[in-house]
Amino acid sequence: MDRTRKFSFPLWIGFVALRHIRRSRGASPSPVFAVLGIATGVLALTVIIAVMNGFQLGFIENILEISSYHVQLRDFPPEETETLRQKLVNTPGITAAVPFCEFQGLIRGKQSRQAGLLIRGLPPDAPELDRGMASKLEFESGSFDISRNGTILLGTEIARSLSVRPGDEITIFSVDDLFGGTGAGVNNFTVTGIFHTGYYDYDMGMAFMNLETARALSHLPPVLGFKLRDRWQDSAALDNLGRAVPGAALSSWRDYNRSFFGALRTEKLFMFILVGLIFIVVGLNIFQAQRRAVLERREEIGLLRAVGAGDFSVRMVFAWDGFLIGLCGAGSGLALGLLTASHISAFFGLVEGFINLCITAVNYLSGSLFSSGDFAVFSPAIFYIKEIPSRIIPHEAFLIFMFGFLSALLAAWFASGRVSRTKPAEVLRDE
Repeated sequence: MDRTRKFSFPLWIGFVALRHIRRSRGASPSPVFAVLGIATGVLALTVIIAVMNGFQLGFIENILEISSYHVQLRDFPPEETETLRQKLVNTPGITAAVPFCEFQGLIRGKQSRQAGLLIRGLPPDAPELDRGMASKLEFESGSFDISRNGTILLGTEIARSLSVRPGDEITIFSVDDLFGGTGAGVNNFTVTGIFHTGYYDYDMGMAFMNLETARALSHLPPVLGFKLRDRWQDSAALDNLGRAVPGAALSSWRDYNRSFFGALRTEKLFMFILVGLIFIVVGLNIFQAQRRAVLERREEIGLLRAVGAGDFSVRMVFAWDGFLIGLCGAGSGLALGLLTASHISAFFGLVEGFINLCITAVNYLSGSLFSSGDFAVFSPAIFYIKEIPSRIIPHEAFLIFMFGFLSALLAAWFASGRVSRTKPAEVLRDE
């Protein structure tokens, strides 16, 4: 009885499991391939999701910081705009409040080129009122100067399309001018700054001007846009603002671009599923390897059962094999994935350098079949980016690690189910 109790102590399970792995490493590469498979899957999924997060969060932050805000307040008396702003900016959870007005317009440059764009009117001190928006506007020339009537800021792409620079004059027609019959005539503006956001739709189709000028052109009332400390707390902010301004129309960022945000979530979900198939393949490999190991070690299992080890204890030996494989594979894959994602530009630089070197070697050996030295994974000629973005979200990295770890552990546990079919008496009789 004492021997059985001593034999059931967990340390012997780990000792036997390590012995199995050491023996199988020399006879079969299955454990090594299993570790490499899990590490590759975790590495790939970590890097892919980090780059995807970089692109998606960049788009979302540009939309929320520059265009839609987190919460918007409408249908209030225009003459009370500044009073409401000063009152509501101190509401709990709100970090910025900015009045604005926007309308669709037609812009014409000095070479008679025309383009449609969204024109937003802002107060001259908007960068001080909204630090988040100011951080997203990178001025390639000029500055945020709309303090005077008749000044305007343009995105880099629309400025390039119209061939204008700071100091040049442009002409703007509002939709109301063209179709409303107001007879406002020609509106000439001087470009005082050209900004870059990294989001093509804004760089090509957005402009900023003085709020009062925009209201005069559009004949629209102002809107108050609010930034929140935590955008996920928009429901609480709507309740607080609704009590502070009864009867006003309120909407949150969840109402804007709903289909776009939903598409981004669906894209990430399917990427998780597709790359996660790696773990299924590796898990099946571990399952088959462990089942074969159970058959090959019938004698050892019979001896363990004969000296007092129960079904659960023997199964734990094989489960520990899966535990160690999963821990080593997922741990090493996560470490390499985080390292790569943190230096993603250097990583892609090495990949591009290696591919360009191979192309150059092929051209040297077989003639100029390929254009050499111009391969880029994210070429600026195709992708509207200056550098490859990467964002690591801790809970997603932990989830990826658990995918790899549990795929090995569960595969080993289910494969060890044949242990209960091993009868010690039959094994010893055959010996």
